[in-house]
Amino acid sequence: MARFVTAAEAVSLVPDDATLGLVGGGGGLCEAMLLHEAIETRFLETGHPRNLTVVHALGIGDRRKTGMNRFAHKGMVSAVIGGHWVWSPEMQRMAAENEIEAYVLPGGVAMQLMREIAAGRPGLITHVGLGTFVDPRVEGGRMNDVSRRDLAAVIEIDSTEYLRYLPFPVNACLLKGSIADEEGNVSLDEEPANVDSYAMAAAVHNSGGTVIVQVREKVSAGALGARQVRIPSAIVDAIVVDPGQRQGYDIVYDPAISGQKRVAEARPEPPAPSVRQIVARRARLELRDGMVVNYGFGIPDEIASLVAADGEQGRYYQTIEHGTYGGTLLTGNLFGYARNPSCMIDGPSQFDFYSGGGLDIAFLGFGEFDGDGNVNASKLGGLPVGPGGFIDIAQNARKVVFCGTFDAKGADIRADGGKLAIEKHGAVRKLVEHVRQITFSGAQAIRQGQDILYVTERAVFALREDGLWLTEVAPGIDLRADVLDRMDFEVKLDDPKPMPDSCFI
Repeated sequence: MARFVTAAEAVSLVPDDATLGLVGGGGGLCEAMLLHEAIETRFLETGHPRNLTVVHALGIGDRRKTGMNRFAHKGMVSAVIGGHWVWSPEMQRMAAENEIEAYVLPGGVAMQLMREIAAGRPGLITHVGLGTFVDPRVEGGRMNDVSRRDLAAVIEIDSTEYLRYLPFPVNACLLKGSIADEEGNVSLDEEPANVDSYAMAAAVHNSGGTVIVQVREKVSAGALGARQVRIPSAIVDAIVVDPGQRQGYDIVYDPAISGQKRVAEARPEPPAPSVRQIVARRARLELRDGMVVNYGFGIPDEIASLVAADGEQGRYYQTIEHGTYGGTLLTGNLFGYARNPSCMIDGPSQFDFYSGGGLDIAFLGFGEFDGDGNVNASKLGGLPVGPGGFIDIAQNARKVVFCGTFDAKGADIRADGGKLAIEKHGAVRKLVEHVRQITFSGAQAIRQGQDILYVTERAVFALREDGLWLTEVAPGIDLRADVLDRMDFEVKLDDPKPMPDSCFI
């Protein structure tokens, strides 16, 4: 039976040299904040636990001190296998300077691999990641020079290639639930998502490890209904009660976000005009009624804001990789949260749906793309960014619309009377000869028959079997001077039409 202990007692159960699993998402979603703080305090006071390998599927932290930032101390962590890195600049720096081993697994792969580890199966066998930087024939998910581990192998089944992501024991995990009963059964009722909480707990338990969970409240045995329990006491070792627990960094508790209650919502104001809005408006035109949709982080989540501002959420089946369907999707640092969701399932199951082609359309960002249609969104400026669920989503949606500005750093661009006016170009080109890292493989997309678009504020491109085509150009600009001469590769042209005036209001 699970023991109720203090946070300090709980983190003392994590040994040196352990592989430690964490669960969470941006904005503090499902993040075991108290346990993260306690394990950091223990290390700073005692030097233990040391040499941890930390595994997480999605981004965890606030870019300053929480989440993965708590582990960014020399000697505390020797390796990170992380799906998304940007929430911890110090951990990014440690990886870039070869102070730790740094690896990336696609977010969905990382979640599903925990399920395979729990089941004692020989790893996760999937097409996800073929042709990208996680393919062992490319970079094998290694993000720096000191990383030597093999995370995946190429196998063949019935003359078809797959990746086999290799299993490994997970010795402990720090999880967050909402309520635990006296027997140790844990509910996630007040959480904004289920993510991979159960899969991680099962993987650790069946690896012979220690499952540690923090909750807001302890209740009597039998007070939780069976359907409320998401992590059964049989696989929980230690529980810490934190009465001050929050749903996220900026949210104490909102039952409309945990799906416990529906509330009336005022229609939000339309986003302010910007270059990002030009991109979002053009990308939104690819939506059709009844589509199952996923929006990525950044410019893509501004498409969700436009949909909400027009009160049109009900026209589409909006999904989040964390396991949520429906509702009004929150954006920015609250990416991953939804108000008034219609359904919440576990993250690994959501990625099952994505992997099998359940998404009609996905809107994703890009750091750069090249003439082969490859996209880099995972290593920028020499720093590991990590794709989160990007690879799982981009490789499987029937249609993918990549959204981003044409260039970066110092651009001065505005919409004026239904036209685009470029006063100053950005100093950094994003349409490059070869991307620095392949997060999305254009060749793989062509083999799979996907419909791929690349939307910028001044031009739209389409990936076809014979290469990349420029299909639309913004009204008011010089095609040669403002687009073609500012790309590092040749693109095919076929009388490109003007981008719609409605994008430039």
